[in-house]
Amino acid sequence: MLDQIKGLHHVTSMAADARQNNDFFTHKLGLRRVKKTVNFDAPDVYHLYYADELGTPGSVMTYFPFPHISRGRPGVGEVGTTVFSVPEGTLGYWEDRFAKEGVGGLAREERFGEKRLTFTGPDGDRFALVEDKADSRAPWARGGVPADEAIRGFHSVSLRLRDAGATEELLKFMGYEEIDREGAIRRLSIENGNGADLVDIETLPGAPVAGLGAGSVHHVAFAVEDRARQLEVRKALMDTGYQVTPVIDRDYFWAIYFRTPGGVLFEVSTNEPGFDRDEDTAHLGEALKLPAQHAHLRPYLEQHLQPLED
Repeated sequence: MLDQIKGLHHVTSMAADARQNNDFFTHKLGLRRVKKTVNFDAPDVYHLYYADELGTPGSVMTYFPFPHISRGRPGVGEVGTTVFSVPEGTLGYWEDRFAKEGVGGLAREERFGEKRLTFTGPDGDRFALVEDKADSRAPWARGGVPADEAIRGFHSVSLRLRDAGATEELLKFMGYEEIDREGAIRRLSIENGNGADLVDIETLPGAPVAGLGAGSVHHVAFAVEDRARQLEVRKALMDTGYQVTPVIDRDYFWAIYFRTPGGVLFEVSTNEPGFDRDEDTAHLGEALKLPAQHAHLRPYLEQHLQPLED
């Protein structure tokens, strides 16, 4: 069993409209945009990062907004719900805030003894807020949400699978252990994590396979401290039979990718070098930052990328 992984690093999803996406996360959810850059493989498409003040691993939601992309089709083989942590007693605040802001899909529920508020994003993205009194992580306090109510980071992701067995074994190999079950849902946790420590697996044997599109999670990333530990994880996964990509430099972290038995794309990302490698902390996410190989495209991109604000 591996001991290098320290919880979630980031979740990356697809969107149809960059401006709408930016407004939802920075205004309605009160997160900080910590990076405005572009997709490495499609530089005419933004890659937007939203998180806490510093872009701490375990708090980072990222998006590829592809103009005119069709809506994703929910199903198995994907991250079904991305869950954020909020302080105890704050769901009423969020329910009122979302109702005033026109956020859809609002519903109260309880899972594993935790109070949850589910809601949907602009593209039908499935989210939830969970009250977690034990979460001591500091929020972004200048996003229009009072610090006492603000999002702390990820609580968990929920994987929707036809058969949980092989993916659960993979997660256990990665250092997770099952801590609870509730109906068709198994909850796994990692010890000594970064606060974003939980993965739920929901088994849906008869559900259709998901179709990737706007509102879909493209991949979920797990955190390791540095490149040395990442290489240890890569070797262990390959020795176990997984097809893992070479290490890829993503400017703000190094990444490896592999497909899970249940169909979900996993990434393992380093905590280094971080989002302040090319911007002062006070100005994260303000300027358009380009990967070196796309720097020559700046004049074109600055003219053609959709403005995110007025």
